[in-house]
Amino acid sequence: MTNVAPDGTQYELTGPHGAPVVVLIHGLGLNKDCWQWLIPSLKDTYQILSYDLYGHSGSAAPPSKPNLSLFGKQLVQLLDLCGIEKAAIAGFSLGGMIARRFAQDFPNRTQALIILHSPHKRSEAAQGAIITRVEQARILGPQSTVEAALERWFTETFRANNPKLMNTVRGWVTKNQKEIYHTIYDVLATGIAEIVAPNPALTCPALIITGEEDYGNGPEMARAIAAEILGAKTVILSGLRHMALAEKPEAVNKPIRVFLDGLEHSP
Repeated sequence: MTNVAPDGTQYELTGPHGAPVVVLIHGLGLNKDCWQWLIPSLKDTYQILSYDLYGHSGSAAPPSKPNLSLFGKQLVQLLDLCGIEKAAIAGFSLGGMIARRFAQDFPNRTQALIILHSPHKRSEAAQGAIITRVEQARILGPQSTVEAALERWFTETFRANNPKLMNTVRGWVTKNQKEIYHTIYDVLATGIAEIVAPNPALTCPALIITGEEDYGNGPEMARAIAAEILGAKTVILSGLRHMALAEKPEAVNKPIRVFLDGLEHSP
């Protein structure tokens, strides 16, 4: 059942009451429905908190200029509302950036991190390309960038064979409001400086996953993120791009489940 927090955040809390909590933070332009392939593999043992970021789907617009800290505060308010003291925080893409910011700002609320397909510092060319897309979205809206995004997110064969899913994901992105979308896209583009080389370093258990062919958030970025978190584990998914969680759910779900189960058995 979808609930609405006092700040306008839409959220769902599923799974056994009192079980360890896993928070799921979606990426830019998406919504909590992007976790539909992961939740069934976890909800027997874990309580799952999924929600829509400010400015996405049914949630309210950002209450101030968007940045990673604002989205971190959105989450801590939601944890307080739900009476959750500590959780494993999983974030996809922009959500992975928010998760890292949250772990820096609220280390006592972070049991572990699961970072999926999320960026580290980009090359000059890659940074220039994303800034261009932000400007394109500002002028023309989310529909102007979605087709190129689908090409980056899914392998060519999968796109061709799954037109219904492509329409679903396209619909998620184009539903975003033009006047808000580009301001959050800018956080994805420029927020990296807030979270690279964290000081103090992050020390919670961490799992970093990306696709071998995720050209914007590739293996070298996953390893760079892992290098900044003591003891972090890295999984590189062969032959997959950005949205492996939808293209090949079992490849993503299995390492996440093994990682989470390991937390419960660690001293």
